[in-house]
Amino acid sequence: MGVTPPTFDDIEAAADRIKDRVRRTPCLRTRFVRNPIHNGDVLLKLECLQVTGSFKSRGANNAVLSLDDAAVARGVITASNGNHGSAVAYAARASGTKAYVYLPDSAPANKIANLHQWDAEVIIGGDVWDDANDAALARAERDGLTYIAPFADPTVIAGNGTVGREMMKQSSNIDVLFVAIGGGGLISGVAMAAKAMKPGIKIIGVEPAGAPTLKSSQDAGALVTLDEITTAATSLAPRRSADINLDIITKYVDDIVLVSDDDMRAATHWLWFEMGIAAELSGAAALAAIHAGKLSLPRDATVAAVVCGAGAADIV
Repeated sequence: MGVTPPTFDDIEAAADRIKDRVRRTPCLRTRFVRNPIHNGDVLLKLECLQVTGSFKSRGANNAVLSLDDAAVARGVITASNGNHGSAVAYAARASGTKAYVYLPDSAPANKIANLHQWDAEVIIGGDVWDDANDAALARAERDGLTYIAPFADPTVIAGNGTVGREMMKQSSNIDVLFVAIGGGGLISGVAMAAKAMKPGIKIIGVEPAGAPTLKSSQDAGALVTLDEITTAATSLAPRRSADINLDIITKYVDDIVLVSDDDMRAATHWLWFEMGIAAELSGAAALAAIHAGKLSLPRDATVAAVVCGAGAADIV
């Protein structure tokens, strides 16, 4: 039996549930810059300023706060390339329980250090996220821990959807919204919320060319497992997504475009030198699609992008 997707009412409930644990991040206009990236307004939703440095704190906290006391007390476990793990660790500590986070060998040292600072038990192993996730699921089964999926959990998707809800309340005139895709947990929630609040808005997903997990699945009409991952944007690089995310994306997302690592690197440079914003490669992916002209946009369109993760990748 498939997992039931959340509704906009679930996103509304999530916003109330997590309001004392997450920040209301700015939706900033890119004015007063030397090198504009679009003729009209470009708005940046700065989830890089969120607690733990990414939007993931929204979904993780909604998931943990939706559990019963017994499930929380057992401890929570997940697999991550870093950002989701830190968010789960934060949510666990705020709820008075322990977090166990499995990471692949490719996880950056700064992400590992951040997890330790949030008091998580960190276990490293496997070539990619999917390997670490298999190990986390086995540990959850063996030790009775509560597993928090990074993108395929309806409570995580609903929590992530508060990004879209918040954006549309801040800037209801957005015409085209670019959102990065890893496993699909962010864009699933954001697209549901934005389309509920403004049905005519265009939602554009952005994936690394070196990890086109959802675009390949959409093109095939079914979930695809990638043979390899060739992007340095590891936060956007599962080899396989999940049916719930593919179904939501197919219903609500208007297009998916691919960006190269060089495109994302150029976007991190632009963010730093034009806006003073430090984003990791994954965090700059949505902006990279605009910056690199991956889609023809109406001259008078109000365009927005979610800057979904903080970092200092290749900005000097």
